[in-house]
Amino acid sequence: MTDFLFYVAKTTAYRILVVVITLIISLILFGSTLDKVLMDRTRAEVVEASAQDNVQFRTLSQRQAYVDEQVDLKLKDLGLDEPWHSPKRFINTFFDILTLDLGRSNFFTSDSGSSKVSDIIIEKVPKTILLFTTSTVVVVIIGLFLGTYMAEKRGSSLDKGISFVAVVSNSFATFWVGMLMILLFSFSLGIFPARSTPLTSPGDPFYVLDLLYHMMLPLITLVILSFAVWSFVVRYFISRVLDEDYIQAKRVMGIPKRKILYSHALKNAAPPILTGIVTALIASISGSFIVEAVFDWPGVGKLLYDAIIVLDIPVILGSTYVFTLMYVMTMLIADLLYAYFDPRVKVSS
Repeated sequence: MTDFLFYVAKTTAYRILVVVITLIISLILFGSTLDKVLMDRTRAEVVEASAQDNVQFRTLSQRQAYVDEQVDLKLKDLGLDEPWHSPKRFINTFFDILTLDLGRSNFFTSDSGSSKVSDIIIEKVPKTILLFTTSTVVVVIIGLFLGTYMAEKRGSSLDKGISFVAVVSNSFATFWVGMLMILLFSFSLGIFPARSTPLTSPGDPFYVLDLLYHMMLPLITLVILSFAVWSFVVRYFISRVLDEDYIQAKRVMGIPKRKILYSHALKNAAPPILTGIVTALIASISGSFIVEAVFDWPGVGKLLYDAIIVLDIPVILGSTYVFTLMYVMTMLIADLLYAYFDPRVKVSS
C-alpha cells in the first residue's frame, strides 16, 4: 500500500510539472501578443468612455493628451504598465491562467452572452467530452468483442480482413474521411446535416435530442476510423496471453475455450488494454481540433480553431491550458489504473 501511495504521489507530481511547463511555454510564445491585445483593448475602452464624458476639449491634441493620461492610469491600475516578461507580470498571468482566470475574449461569447473565456470554454468542454467519450466507448465495446474473437480465430479470413482494414483506416486523414462522410450522408443521401451545430437554442426542451442527432455523423466517422485499429490492438494483447504456458495447461485440463478466452485471457490482458482505452480517449480528444472543425461540432476544438483564425490570444491560451489539463488528468488515470492492476509497475518505478 505504501509503494502504491508513493507511486501515486510521484506520478501526480510529474503530471503537475507537465502542466506548469506547458503553461510557461505558452506564455513565452504568446506573451508579447497577449500584451498588445490587452493594451489595445484598454485603449479602446478608454476612448469609448471618453466619448461619453462631458469633458470639453478645445483641440484634438488636448483630447489625445487626456486619453493618453487615462490609458496610462488604467494600465497602471491593471498592472499592465510593466512589460509582459517582467517577473511580476509573468507570475501574475501564470497564476491567473492556472486558476482558470483566463480573461475576456475579443470575438466570442457564450450562449448566455458572457465574453469571459472561462465561461465560453466551460460551455464547450461537455460537448467535446460527449462526442469523443461516446465514440471511444463504442469503439472499445466493438474492439473487445471483435478483437477477442479474432484472437481465438487467428489466421482466419475475418482476422486477416480486420487487420487489413486496421492498416488502411489508420492511413486515412481524418479530415478527408470526414469530408467524404459529409458528401455521402449529407449531400447525397440527406440523412444527417452537414453542420453538426444544433439549430435549437440550449434553452429549448428539444435541444438535447437535437444535439445528439447532429452528433451522429461525426460519431459514426470516428467509430469507422477507429474500430478496426482497436480490434487489432485487443487481438494482439490477448494473443500474447493465449500463448502463455498456463493457458495451454488450462486447455489440457479441459476448461471450455470460451471460459479460457473471457475469464482468463481477457482478464490477464486487462492492464495494457485499460491503458489502451485511456490512450485512445486521449488521442481522440487531441484530434478534436480537426474533427470538430470539419463537422462544425461546437466543442473546445472548434473554438480553438476559430480563435487561431482571428488570433484571439486569451481563447487560444485558455483552450490550450484546458486541453493540457484534460490530457494530463487522463494520462494520470491511465498510469494509476495500470499500476493498480499490474504491481510490477510500482516495483520497477
